[in-house]
Amino acid sequence: MSTANYGDMIEVTAPADFHVHLRDGELSKLVTPHVHKGGFYLAYVMPNLVPPITTTEMAVEYKKRLKDYSGSSKVEFLMTLYLSDALHPSDVKNWKAAGIVGVKSYPRGVTTNSDEGIESYDKYDELFKAMEVHGIVLNLHGEIPSDHSKNICVLNAEERFLPILSNLANKYPKLRIVLEHATTAAAVNAVKACGDNVACTITAHHLALTVDDWAGQSFHFCKPVAKFPDDRRALQEAIKSGNKKFFLGSDSAPHPSLSKSTATATSGCAAGVYTSPILLPLVAHLLDSFGAIDRLADFTSNFGRGFYQIPANSDAPKVSVEKVQGVSVQAEYSSEGKTVVPFWANRQIEWQIVNVKE
Repeated sequence: MSTANYGDMIEVTAPADFHVHLRDGELSKLVTPHVHKGGFYLAYVMPNLVPPITTTEMAVEYKKRLKDYSGSSKVEFLMTLYLSDALHPSDVKNWKAAGIVGVKSYPRGVTTNSDEGIESYDKYDELFKAMEVHGIVLNLHGEIPSDHSKNICVLNAEERFLPILSNLANKYPKLRIVLEHATTAAAVNAVKACGDNVACTITAHHLALTVDDWAGQSFHFCKPVAKFPDDRRALQEAIKSGNKKFFLGSDSAPHPSLSKSTATATSGCAAGVYTSPILLPLVAHLLDSFGAIDRLADFTSNFGRGFYQIPANSDAPKVSVEKVQGVSVQAEYSSEGKTVVPFWANRQIEWQIVNVKE
C-alpha cells in the first residue's frame, strides 16, 4: 500500500510502546492514563526518576503506582532498572519474576535525569553476562557526552556512540541490546550491521522532525535532537523496508508546560516531546505520509513483541484506526495543577481510533 484512502481502516493487535516516560507524583497521575488513551496496551517504562529506579523493590513499587494511575487494567507495564553500581549480578536471576525486563543505560549528563549515568561499560562485564543468561535486555541511550575539545556536540553525539554499540554486540552475542530512539542514517546502518541480538527503537516525532523544527521551537526539542532530512529519510525507509530490527519506542517524555516553554540566561528548556495521548493515530498519520501504512501493525506491535519475546495473547485487545478528513490534536492536558502540551498541539492528523475490542 502506498497511501491510504479516506475511510480505510487498519486493526492492530495489542499495540506496544517499547520506550515511554511516565514520571512520578502528580505528573504521573496525569500522563499514565494517556498510554491507553493513545491506543496502547504495553508500556516499557523508563527508570530515570529522581532518585532513579535502581532496585527490584523500587521497580515493584513504581509499577504498582502506575497500575493504580492507569485507568485500564488491560495495560501491561514492563519495568526497567537504571544502569549503575547499585545493580548486582547476583540479583539478575530474580528480576523477571518481579516484572523487570531490561536495564537502561544513560551516559552521564546527556538527557533528563541522567546525572547518575555511566562513564564506562567495562565494569559491568559480570552484570551483562548475567543478563545474557537470564534474558534481560540492555537498553542504550546512544549518545556520548558533548566534548568540544573533541568536536562532539548534540549533532554528532549519536554517531560517535555507534562503535560502543558494535563492541557491546560483539562482546556479548547472547545479550539482547536495543539502541533507543535512533535519529541518524548512521545509526540505522550500524544496527543493520549488528547481529540478531541488536534492535532499534524509532520515535514518532523523529519521523516528523529535522533540526529546523526544534531550532527556536522548544516543544520540538528533545534528546537526542532531530537531525538532517537525510537522517529522517533513513528512519522512514527502515520502517518501510519491513526490517524487523526496527520498531516503535515513542520516548514520549512529558514535562510541565512551563519548563518546556521557558529558558533563561542560565538554563535551557526541558528536553522531551510528549506523544502518548495521540500515539497510535499519530504513527498511522506519519507512516501513511511516506507510504508505509501497511507496516503499522509490525512497527507498533509485532516486531517489538517479537524481539522482546512477549507475544500478544489470542484474546489480546485489538485497536482499529481509520483515515479521516482531519482531527485536531488537543491543545493541552491538565490535572491537579499540572499541565502538559502534546506534540502537534492544535494541528490536524488524519487518523483516529474508531474501535477497540478488549
